[in-house]
Amino acid sequence: MTAATELRAEQDRGRKAAQNREKWASVRTYVSAAVILFWCLAPAYWMVVTAFRDVGYTYDTSLLPTHITLDNFRTAFDTSFGNRFGQALLNSVFIGVTVTVISLVLGVFAAYALARLNFRFKYFVLGFILGASMFPGVALITPLFQLFTNIGWIGTYQALIIPNISFVLPLTVYTMTSFFREMPWELEEAARVDGCTQGQAFRRVIMPLAAPAIFTTAILAFISSWNEFLIASQLSNDATQPVTVAIANFAGAQPQQIPYTAIMAAGTIVTIPLVILVLVFQRKIVAGLTAGAVK
Repeated sequence: MTAATELRAEQDRGRKAAQNREKWASVRTYVSAAVILFWCLAPAYWMVVTAFRDVGYTYDTSLLPTHITLDNFRTAFDTSFGNRFGQALLNSVFIGVTVTVISLVLGVFAAYALARLNFRFKYFVLGFILGASMFPGVALITPLFQLFTNIGWIGTYQALIIPNISFVLPLTVYTMTSFFREMPWELEEAARVDGCTQGQAFRRVIMPLAAPAIFTTAILAFISSWNEFLIASQLSNDATQPVTVAIANFAGAQPQQIPYTAIMAAGTIVTIPLVILVLVFQRKIVAGLTAGAVK
């Protein structure tokens, strides 16, 4: 009995120790998540607070919203100081949608070929595409500026869309290649047995199954294009500049005045739609990121 009692006591101590380890692991996880969440959201929170604060209290250090006004949002759209925020919003939407659509069309077919077809130098092509995504954008400014100047493209939409496609396309190809590579060949073979051509099998079977990954890639491509600043700041003009450049060029009532509250209001207008988009479609985004492994 004594040995059995000691054994049970030892097992109880082991279970308690395991429970304590699990509890502290959960505590560390929640603390780490809270720290990361605070680190990421604190600047965004301060931007929103400043956006709704009266311009006379721009440097107020109160953490809670005070002296709330909507004048900053009206100022952001006011063109009397030379700001073209409204036009810049439309430019960003047009550039982002165009870049996303073109990148998806090219990227899906390229990814399918890299994942499904066997041809020489396939892995070299994939490595070249991934290497292009790692090339620093700042090194491209001078040659792009010289090239587009020579052909008269400075200040045009194509001068902003084509470089963005070169940045977004590698991400699209890499994401979709990983998904297509995990998709079983039996799906296409079954469609071919049922009488579908290769194109019909791709359109009727593969594309519907790839919808989560395509949706996720589209959102990431649009956000990447929406946030691009470096190339656009050099290749755009007042008529074609996106919101990132327009906000950076905001002017105040005085020559040396920086309209911080209007800038924060414009930043809030630009950021909130993206946040809402991600929150609304977060399940589809997660499904797309994990779809390759699941299938």
